[in-house]
Amino acid sequence: MNDFELARRTRFVFGRNKENEAGHLIKYAGGSRVLLVTGQQSARVTGLTERIKRSLDRSGLEVRELTGVSSSPALDKVRQGIRMCRESGIDYVLAAGGGSVIDTAKVICAGVFYEGDAEELFTKKRIIVRSLPLGGVLTIPGSGAESSQEAVLTCQSESGRRLLSAGYSCFALDFVILNPELTFSLPPRLTAYGCADLLAHAAAYYFSPTPGTDLGDRLCEGLMQSVLNIMAELARDPKSYDARANLMWASAMAQDGMLTAGRVPDPAVQQLERTLCACCQLPLGSAVSVILPAWMTFAAQSCPERLAQFAVRVMGTPLSFDDLRFTAGQGIERLRSFFRLLGLPQRLTDVGADAARAAEIVNLLPFGPDGTIGTLVRLDRAACEAVYCIAANPEL
Repeated sequence: MNDFELARRTRFVFGRNKENEAGHLIKYAGGSRVLLVTGQQSARVTGLTERIKRSLDRSGLEVRELTGVSSSPALDKVRQGIRMCRESGIDYVLAAGGGSVIDTAKVICAGVFYEGDAEELFTKKRIIVRSLPLGGVLTIPGSGAESSQEAVLTCQSESGRRLLSAGYSCFALDFVILNPELTFSLPPRLTAYGCADLLAHAAAYYFSPTPGTDLGDRLCEGLMQSVLNIMAELARDPKSYDARANLMWASAMAQDGMLTAGRVPDPAVQQLERTLCACCQLPLGSAVSVILPAWMTFAAQSCPERLAQFAVRVMGTPLSFDDLRFTAGQGIERLRSFFRLLGLPQRLTDVGADAARAAEIVNLLPFGPDGTIGTLVRLDRAACEAVYCIAANPEL
């Protein structure tokens, strides 16, 4: 296990109707003029926006609204939000939505006091010393944006849509409200995407090259098993409060730093999936069911022990002592079958891509100085193309 420091400043407010406390929480923190950031329609259609605004009004807070944040959040909305904050003297930002809305709000808060363009927060990795305080009301669990110090946006460039990712301590939320009932209206597919995204986060910590992390392994395994059980339960009963509650709490736990403490994560699956989503203009998490099994298949060739451990401990696959690759393959197939039962995408064509676009997508991946991504298995350009090809033809 590696040395580490872990500090969490986000206050979690969990339970039914807790969104009605948003105004009190902001007023207690000293806010007076609030920018409310929301998505395209759902918060307004379900009445969440009005409930939050009533809560803010009861606390005597002024409110401006930034609406229309898409599932593939872009810098244009960030720039618009920064202008609104500066022009209106905003001193607190409240994000009501999923990971895209929360990530957009994070960058707005950091960009208000930054003199350059918001894109430089990603491309030049500036040191941010001042940021507006940020609160959140989560409506779509899975991304873990509510408890992470990272933001992911998309940007249109000459070479196509590319992914922007950055992490700053000021991206941490002051508080986040978690009401499982706010997820009851989510379409089944969007709920499944969130669960798959959550699995990808846990897998990034689990498939680590760091030795001596048995406790961390067990935490990751328990979370992944719980998410698989939750997905099955929600397929049977989409209005199960306990399943929704456990999913929402698992989403927060996956990114709060506990699972990655003392270990080096492997972000390859997320980088492969997010870049694919950016190229095809898909919601983040929607291609995890395509990329995760494909990466596992590739990784099992060089790290069969780790993939066999996942197969046995998480997927319940019998261990073949004589052939760990066979055990790993059985576990991967069980995961694919599970995704198939839930109606999730199985191959690249299911998400609007194919093997012919592999080279194009690979060109947009965030390769390190050594020309690779990943840590458990280092993937160069050829290896990344191979993973995408496996995703195109998983039966081969």
